[in-house]
Amino acid sequence: MPINVITSGFATTIQDLGRPGYYHLGIPMGGAMDRFAMRCANMLVGNDEGAAGLECVFMGPELEFTQDCTFAVTGGDLPPKLDGEVLESWTAIAVKAGQKLSFDYLRSGARAYLAFSGGIDTPLDLGSRSTYPIGALGGIDGRAVQPGDTLPLGMADGTAKTGAHIPEKLRRMPAQETELRVLPGLYWHRITEASGTRFFEETWKVASEADRMGYRFKGGTPLEFVDREPPFGAGSDPSNITDACYPYGSVQVPSGTEPIILHRDAVSGGGYFMIGTVISADMDLIGQLQPNVPTRFVKVDMDTALAARKERASALDAVRAHLA
Repeated sequence: MPINVITSGFATTIQDLGRPGYYHLGIPMGGAMDRFAMRCANMLVGNDEGAAGLECVFMGPELEFTQDCTFAVTGGDLPPKLDGEVLESWTAIAVKAGQKLSFDYLRSGARAYLAFSGGIDTPLDLGSRSTYPIGALGGIDGRAVQPGDTLPLGMADGTAKTGAHIPEKLRRMPAQETELRVLPGLYWHRITEASGTRFFEETWKVASEADRMGYRFKGGTPLEFVDREPPFGAGSDPSNITDACYPYGSVQVPSGTEPIILHRDAVSGGGYFMIGTVISADMDLIGQLQPNVPTRFVKVDMDTALAARKERASALDAVRAHLA
């Protein structure tokens, strides 16, 4: 039996861990903006870590259950309310058919993740249920969840443990002033040394233009470009390059004014230079940033980036061991 959507919240979408393998065709990997939180929600309810759930931005939906199951909410601090009673996040909660789930106000972070035992069982598109609206892939008809929708659930394996909880020490959320580690890119030579140094010294703020495609930052000093003759195929703006591929986490700076970090649903290439790339270990943090959060970019090398990735893998192992 499905879950009935009474209200949809804001930009609530079905997401899993994405559809890797199609970026060269212009189809991004997509999937949960905060993959750590998505994995944790699934672990709490006994699902495979790649099962589909809901990604809720700033506010949650109101749902009516038509069958017994277990659910968990992780990520941003968006407290769940079952029949009006506020319950704990990062906890496996049993629910009965006929009960209604809603949410209190958001207290921190930007995105909460809602997993159900059995996972959301909508059709697969290119191996994933993740919603990619621009390509009309995944989710429900390739779009965000709407009132009146029904969310089919798969068969639960019975391993969900009601009351299972992930303590705060095993979670990760942005600080009041966030640091994002950046590996300088191939186009670093396009800006002056002084400008590059200043980019990492200044504090930026998250702009209001922040979504699944990218996060824009404002408030820093515009970059100074090295004079050049534009190459064939590039535009006349100093920030233009001959079209090139964009890795996930690329930090492009159109006209040198406001950095944009490309995220899960970003385009695969284009004509703006990249000052660097946010390391994979910090990509989840970006999805939890609210507008106007102060942010510093920290210059790192490849050894630091690889060590951070190993650390994040160990953090997941710690959660698995705790729940086991």
